[in-house]
Amino acid sequence: MNPDQRALKDGDLDTREEHLYRLLERAKAGGDESALAALRTLARDYPNYHRSLYSRAMNQADVFVDASLAEPLLAALADTRYNCQAWAAMGCAALRLPAAVPGLLTLLERGDWMGQEQAVRALGRIGDESAVPALVPALWSEPEWLRERAAEALAEIGGEEALTALWEAFEHRGFTRIGYVASALSKFAPDIIPRLLAAADDEDPDLRYWAAVALGSTGDESVVPTLERLMAQDKGQTVFDGWVSVAAKKALRTQRRIQAAIAARTEPGSPSEVVEEA
Repeated sequence: MNPDQRALKDGDLDTREEHLYRLLERAKAGGDESALAALRTLARDYPNYHRSLYSRAMNQADVFVDASLAEPLLAALADTRYNCQAWAAMGCAALRLPAAVPGLLTLLERGDWMGQEQAVRALGRIGDESAVPALVPALWSEPEWLRERAAEALAEIGGEEALTALWEAFEHRGFTRIGYVASALSKFAPDIIPRLLAAADDEDPDLRYWAAVALGSTGDESVVPTLERLMAQDKGQTVFDGWVSVAAKKALRTQRRIQAAIAARTEPGSPSEVVEEA
């Protein structure tokens, strides 16, 4: 056992947690091999370490998880006695581990909010289309955060089945505010754009409102004339007192911001991050 591993076992819990954070910083800063080895040993031999250390490490699983941890992560995902399944899900997500899908689906069904959230996030990141049927009911469920996470996961997974589920939630709204659905649909651009343009002409102002939001989030140049028309001419008001014209105005800002970010990324030394408005 190297000194870094020993420091995660010796002393009071606060001291061990402080050492864990130092290990994570060292691993992030330069790929410190001793730090990485200690963190991977913690994940591999997790029953021998305090749950607090495991959960805090897995909150930053992307820093150290590698393929050697696949089996221990699957074991922790199924380990109800150790009771760190939500954090094991984070590790499975970092590894994009397809073998974790059955365990993640079980975690999703259990009803523990933390486990549900991390299961949905992991399923989206892994991107296995077999998870879509289990995620669809969450689009129609309470609480709102679960609907949001499910929409994000379906957009990440992609495919016709996920798109069909999101479009159903878009057209036949079970909730008044569905910005998360509009944002998720925008990820299917450019194929989704003709459908959204048609929705922007629908007689239902709520549908036009959310179509505008989704169109702006695509960042596509072809949507600009429709958004400009909605901004200038559409006097429709939604059931939650939103105005289609205002949604279109905000969507135009989003579209322009996305285009500016794309242009910036083409310039050497000018990294940029796209921020979407839902």
